[in-house]
Amino acid sequence: MTYEFLQNYWWVLIALLGGLLVALMFVQGANLHLGNRVLSDTQKRIILNSTGRKWELTFTTLVTFGGAFFASFPLFYSTSFGGAYWVWVLLLITFVFQAVSYEFQNKKGNLLGVKGFRIALMVNGFLAPFLVGTAVGTFFTGSDFTVNKIAITDPASPVISTWGNGWHGLEALGQYHAVLLGCTLMFLAAILGALYVLNNVDDDTIHAQMRRTVKMSIGPFLFFFLSWAVILLVSKGYAVDADGLVSLEPFKYWHNLLAMPAVLVMLLAGVVLVLVSLWLGGFSKSRKGIWFAMPGTVLVVMAVFFLAGFNGTAYYPSCTDLQSSLTIRNSSSSHFTLQVMSWVSLLIPFVVAYIAYAWHAMDRKKITPEEIEGQGDKY
Repeated sequence: MTYEFLQNYWWVLIALLGGLLVALMFVQGANLHLGNRVLSDTQKRIILNSTGRKWELTFTTLVTFGGAFFASFPLFYSTSFGGAYWVWVLLLITFVFQAVSYEFQNKKGNLLGVKGFRIALMVNGFLAPFLVGTAVGTFFTGSDFTVNKIAITDPASPVISTWGNGWHGLEALGQYHAVLLGCTLMFLAAILGALYVLNNVDDDTIHAQMRRTVKMSIGPFLFFFLSWAVILLVSKGYAVDADGLVSLEPFKYWHNLLAMPAVLVMLLAGVVLVLVSLWLGGFSKSRKGIWFAMPGTVLVVMAVFFLAGFNGTAYYPSCTDLQSSLTIRNSSSSHFTLQVMSWVSLLIPFVVAYIAYAWHAMDRKKITPEEIEGQGDKY
């Protein structure tokens, strides 16, 4: 296994984990309905117990995604997590409140009360996908940082990456292109959540509200996604030549699509699957839309990561100093580290098989009002 192969291999794994993370954000999207006034308290608890069986998968995938990025591309981890830390801190805070809310909202004597914890779940529902999308959006807009690897030899200040402003990642909220992607993921999560609940519970009122959510979210979702995609394809991109020099290239990401037909096929296939899920969830009687939406989401997110990193492209560009931009080649771990981790990654199919089995076991019986009102463990 050559060094270049291992670098590409780990970027593919990072892209896959990113796709799985976004697909599993149906948990966040479904929890937005805890504020729906049409639904009774019992029906809200049905939704809560539906997502409560899966929220740990989303959280675990987030942690795995961050850990894999740290191990395979440590310079990105130190630059982004060490510089743009407010974005990641806010994201982790919302997930911590999510975990606490599931466990304590219905406990006697809790401090915030049921309503307070449900509000925390709803905040996580729109803020988490928005922050993730905006952060990934900076893969294309650039961030304000510089990298000086020689600084590691300075005993007084061995800091390789330096952030250029005091906003530490929050300045991405002023980059409209990154915000467009954040809004896209926010509405996508709402759609995924509605499709998941539609498939997972047996209640006519809930089904009607989920289909209503899908219909109401289609317009904003397509608007934000298409706006982001069109702007991306006509914008300048951060190209890297054979010597590692970074320069701005007009229509760079359009060129990437043409140069990588497999990525174009992935993107189109993913978009088609998501569109099919929108039709099934909003305009038909089918409850199977989630099984089209999730693989479609994974394919689209992976294609986005491939556009950002492959074909001589800087995946984390610096708008302050072009030559500080991070690429797959200049930010990865050593050959030995990537090789050892690659052997460990062979266990992934077994982990996925276990998750699939556990998922099937939990969903063998649809959640009903009778289950929520009866005895047994529930949120």
